[in-house]
Order: sequence, then structure tokens, then C-alpha cells
Amino acid sequence: MNLLRLVEEFQRNEITEYHVYMKLAKRAKGKNREVLEKIARDELRHYNMLKEYTKKDLQPNRFRIFIYSLLSLIFGITFTIKLMERTEEIAQEGYELIKRELPYAEQLIREEEGHEEELARLIEEERVEYVGSMVLGLNDALVELTGALAGLTFALQDPLIIGVAGLITGIAASLSMASSEYLSRRSEGEKNPVRAAIYTGVAYILTVLLLVAPYFMMESPFTAMALMLGAGILIIGAFSFFVSVVKEQPMSRMFLEMVAMSLGVAVISFLVGWVARSAFSIEI
Repeated sequence: MNLLRLVEEFQRNEITEYHVYMKLAKRAKGKNREVLEKIARDELRHYNMLKEYTKKDLQPNRFRIFIYSLLSLIFGITFTIKLMERTEEIAQEGYELIKRELPYAEQLIREEEGHEEELARLIEEERVEYVGSMVLGLNDALVELTGALAGLTFALQDPLIIGVAGLITGIAASLSMASSEYLSRRSEGEKNPVRAAIYTGVAYILTVLLLVAPYFMMESPFTAMALMLGAGILIIGAFSFFVSVVKEQPMSRMFLEMVAMSLGVAVISFLVGWVARSAFSIEI
């Protein structure tokens, strides 16, 4: 790629991130908003500095703006910013390539590094604070319910009955898990045990709804079970990616551990269901 095209790419990236940071700033409060607005202004200034070289007005990448805005609504501002940090690191590497030709590239590199330091200290977001509670709710729901549904699938072999039984079991278990999280947090003297309980319970219930849904849509219980296990793996993948970005940890270990636990319990429970159906001569 020639130098002009490389600079144009950076220029477009700067104006795109300006718009993203401004959108995030509108939904932030206090110091978080101030920092985001400052970074947005820096991105706009970088855009204008690069424009002096390219002599072109470039439009932002509307698709990236939309995607980042959507991700911030679903996963929160912290998640979105952490994803953008990765782009900042790539931008720094690119500026290293062109700083011999652009005298102000060194300044851009320093400011991009400053952004990372600011962003690392930036957002105090509730959903990030309670990641542990969400992990507890998700993990418990996945392990417990995939096992229960797999066992019921072979024992009962009626998708509607299995779905209703799984839904009742899941909701009861979510309330129990939320109560346990509340008592645990309160005994440790934490400030907001109720919020921790809510995050645990909501994560559990949402997982329950996604896992039991195939049993209300499929006529074959074994097809429903296959879809249920597939949904469980997708949930694990999405949440593992969220935690890996927010906590800056490797995704693979958490993903593999949760998949192994969920599928392992499901296999054991399926065998238990087969034994129960044979032992008690269940015919439905």
C-alpha cells in the first residue's frame, strides 16, 4: 500500500472514531463524558492534521459507527471502548510506518498511547462491576439446566412436557441462586447485595429462556436437545468474548472450561435419564 492510501486509511479511521466517541459521550455521565469528549476532540484534530497531507475530506465509516453504537447498547460502553483500544494499538503500529514521512506522526503516536492510559482508567460501569455475578448465574444455569434438559429428554421424550418442566425448574433455580448471591454478598459486607442478586438472577433466567425455547418449537425431543446444546455453546461463546474483552483475559480458557462442564453434565444426565426411563418403565 502506498503512503497516500495508508494515510487516507488512518484519516478515515480518525473521523470514524471521533463520531463513535461522541456517541458514547452522549450516553456517559460526569468524568466519563468529559474524558470521552476530550478523546473525540483529539481524534478530530488528528483527522485534520492528516487532512493537511491528503488534501481530502473523507467520510467516516458509517457501518463501524453503527456496529460500535449497537455493541455499546448491548454490552455496555466499557466493552465497546476495550474493543476500540485494540484498533488504537493497530493505529500506533501504522503510524510507526509513516512517521519518517510525516513529521507530526510522532505526536499522534504519543497521543494515541495517552488515549489507552485514559481509557484504562475510564469507565466505572455497573455491568462490569457485577461480571462475577453474571458469570455465576450463566455458568450455573448452563451446567444445571443443560443437564436437567438432557436427562428429561430421554426420560420423558415429549418436548412440550420437557420444556414446561425445564422452565419451572429453571425459574425456581434462578430465584434460589439470586437469593444465595444476595446472602453471600451481604455476609461479606458489600454495598449492593441486591444488585448482585439481580444480575445473577437475570443472567440465569435469560439463559433458561434460551435453552428451553427449542422444546416449545420442535416436535422431536432429540432435535430440540441438539438445538438446546448448540444454543448453550453460543451463549458461552458470546459471554466468554465479553469477559475476555472487558477483563483483558484470554477467551479460550473460559470458553473451553464452560463448554466442557456443560456438555459433560449433559452427557451424564442423559445417561441418568436413560436409566430412569428403563428402570421405572416410563412411557409418555
